[in-house]
Amino acid sequence: MLKPSQFHIALLFGISALFTFPAFSQGMVTPGPPEFDVEKPNIPHGKIDTLTYASKTVGNNRRALVYTPPGYAKNKKYPVLYLLHGIGGDEKEWFRGGKPQVILDNLYADGKIEPMVVVMPNGRAMKDDRATGNIMAKDKVEAFTNFEKDLLNDLIPYVEKKLSVYKDREHRAIAGLSMGGGQSLNFGLGNLNKFAWVGGFSSAPNTKSPQELVPDPKKAKEMLKLLFISCGASDNLISFSKRTHDYLQKNDVPHIYFIEPGVHDFKVWKDGLYMFSQLIFKPVDTATFSKYPVAGAPASTNIGSNKYPQILDDHRVMFSISAPEAQKVQVDLGKKYDMVKDSQGKWTATTDSIGEGFHYYSLIIDGIPVADPASKTYYGMGRMASGIEIPFTGGAYYALKDVPHGDIRLKKYFSKVTNSWRQLYVYTPPGYDAGTSEKYPVLYILHGGGEDETGWANQGKTDLILDNLIAAQKAKPMLIVMPDANVGGSAFAESGLKTFESELKEVIIPLVEKTYRTKTDAANRALAGLSMGGMHTLYTGIKNTADFAYLGVFSSGWIVGRQNEVADAQYDFMKNNREKINANLKQFWIAMGGKEDIAYKNCQVMMDKLKNLNINYTYQEYPGGHTWPVWRNNLYQFSALLFK
Repeated sequence: MLKPSQFHIALLFGISALFTFPAFSQGMVTPGPPEFDVEKPNIPHGKIDTLTYASKTVGNNRRALVYTPPGYAKNKKYPVLYLLHGIGGDEKEWFRGGKPQVILDNLYADGKIEPMVVVMPNGRAMKDDRATGNIMAKDKVEAFTNFEKDLLNDLIPYVEKKLSVYKDREHRAIAGLSMGGGQSLNFGLGNLNKFAWVGGFSSAPNTKSPQELVPDPKKAKEMLKLLFISCGASDNLISFSKRTHDYLQKNDVPHIYFIEPGVHDFKVWKDGLYMFSQLIFKPVDTATFSKYPVAGAPASTNIGSNKYPQILDDHRVMFSISAPEAQKVQVDLGKKYDMVKDSQGKWTATTDSIGEGFHYYSLIIDGIPVADPASKTYYGMGRMASGIEIPFTGGAYYALKDVPHGDIRLKKYFSKVTNSWRQLYVYTPPGYDAGTSEKYPVLYILHGGGEDETGWANQGKTDLILDNLIAAQKAKPMLIVMPDANVGGSAFAESGLKTFESELKEVIIPLVEKTYRTKTDAANRALAGLSMGGMHTLYTGIKNTADFAYLGVFSSGWIVGRQNEVADAQYDFMKNNREKINANLKQFWIAMGGKEDIAYKNCQVMMDKLKNLNINYTYQEYPGGHTWPVWRNNLYQFSALLFK
């Protein structure tokens, strides 16, 4: 610990600068330097012991590991850190993988932490608390929630009775990794009268929503000494830390949000312990909290181990490409951004904040738009283009989850309408191959202009959306057919619309109903599409309500001026067939991406016509413009309404 004279000298040399800290109080700390977790022989060492306590919550005796600091004495009081493990671990996980006793001994020897007791319990509060069998089983997952009672009512009272520790909240901290990180946030923030110091390292999906964690931001701000949230930038669970940070930031609750390069492993978690332990049980300097760095996370759409593009905390995107011979390079992500060249020929740029979800982009090298070799490519914009996925905190409905999964199948066929070989994709629901007699309803869903049959299969995440809906029993098991609506000629002229109507009715539907086990009546057949596909849905669907009982029109509507003749003919048909259309259609569902959607005005004109014609329909807006995040949500909402 610094002496007063040393402290004054240190101040003169800028000890409060970035990544430096006085030993007696919170300053900024960095992740562990080399060998921070390597045992040093010539320093004082603490001890690791096992304690056994009677748990009334569980109904038997339970174990926990306890670290006592070097020189632990019963005539002295110590603060306590409760350190929790992950879903696949137990009370020994930190000891085996994290070396907490080594990390803390080294920090103590350097005078960087307060002497503290660290309790590492088994956070799976059940009689058989071993990490064996199916660790995701319902009773084992519920046991992590039940541990809150065990911790508060059994473990803490035992520790405070048997060990020489303080018993007030100011001397009590809780932190953990993964599932234990979620527990720490849930239990710590839910019991501010018990804990003043809370840390979550790579917190897992068990983490409560921010509104549940901190229902009273003012109270949290008054009572918390420190809230520390960290995660690896490439951790697939980062969204749970990010949504908590966003909420805390919005509600002005001081906290540290530290994102470092890394994944879901002990490198990140050991850094979390190394940093958190230096900050607790000391005077607090909240002015340093906002200065902790947030590393950019490689986009999930990157190929292999490519580090760029990187997505920053505020959804700005960093791009980098090596093109030493190029004279000018730009990123086209809806808006063009000039890239800057360094002496090695590497070009870099950082964009404005980008909306959540999927976006096409291109690199423009000396005027030529090309795909980014570091990123996955998709057919969109009328060509192969790069795509980037911006993490979406509300995207759980299309996340890959531990649920039964269906398949996406590719079917090639020869079309007598186009006189060419073509192909379509078919989603078959979970269990399709297990049975041989069950028949399924079918949704035919169409892509937009400049895209093809791969759109809904790749960009749309159709299989994941339906897998999750079916598992939650929110949608009927169904087949989804994703054809190529490009049949030559102008897609917006009636000739193109009419040709695809023939392709769908004369070729695709007969092929599907011959090849797959489908129900073949209108009540079990739906048609939907986005943008250009929405126009096909209008053109084909309205005239053929005897074939389709459900129509979904996403981000579409007849183009005023350009398609007046087609639109007027359809409105005349509706006027003369209003009763049949209303009787046949169980759902005529129209959705728009808000006022920023390029089809918004055309859609409003069309819906005014529908109202005047007394055609029944349902309208919904989902903000996001003319983009895949909107259309994914449209599919999620629409498919849940079908075949009921």
